[in-house]
Amino acid sequence: MSDIADWIGGIPLITRYWFFLTVGFTIVGKIGLVNPYYLVLLSDPFFKQFQIWRPISAMLFYPVNPMTGFHYLVNLYFLYQYSSRLETGLFDGRPADYLFLLLFNWVCIAIASLTVGLRVMMVAGVMSVIYIWAQANKDVTVSFLFGTQFKAFYLPWVILLFNLIVSSAFIEELIGNLVGHLYFFLMYKYPLDLGGRSFLSTPQILYRWLPNRRGGVSGFGVPPASWRRPADDHQGGRRHDWGRGIRLGDQ
Repeated sequence: MSDIADWIGGIPLITRYWFFLTVGFTIVGKIGLVNPYYLVLLSDPFFKQFQIWRPISAMLFYPVNPMTGFHYLVNLYFLYQYSSRLETGLFDGRPADYLFLLLFNWVCIAIASLTVGLRVMMVAGVMSVIYIWAQANKDVTVSFLFGTQFKAFYLPWVILLFNLIVSSAFIEELIGNLVGHLYFFLMYKYPLDLGGRSFLSTPQILYRWLPNRRGGVSGFGVPPASWRRPADDHQGGRRHDWGRGIRLGDQ
């Protein structure tokens, strides 16, 4: 039991809540404590009956059955791996900024899902995080099926192509990639690399709930110097130290 407690305690804060809420909502729907109908995103109940919880439950619930169980486990693994790496790498010591990333992605995915009629948003949410991690670590070498290795930059599109081949489904992965690209472009690429206006900033209320901290556990990926934002280095007058990253494949 101590090993399990140590493993749970070692999961970064935001990732820990996301991971176990996803497991919990899925179990609740699977065993019938709550009818899965009330956990998925449907436009009519959301807009006409004001069932405003649906975008939240649809991000955390996944309809597990013999046909989808493996896909669910793979995406749960992706959630654990890449959310942990992003939270302890690019967002090390900045839980409020990471929570804002997830909230921004959630809102965008919910809007896209309502537009195209997507009922479950978990995969899109995980893919948006994978996309951002891959952009922040684009030169890192990653391994995929059968030991295939390539640059992390291509990982989100390799996953999309793989799902397209094996299941002819790709809309969830595509929405996740596009939303991840939108966040990455607005937060980093446009204001820092292209010299444009900054459209995104973490609300101060999130900093009050989750203040920046020094130190932390180093994760995967080191943010380029050009991506450092003033808000990243100072919060409440305190300097923030980036954690050193560990590249995949390094000994």
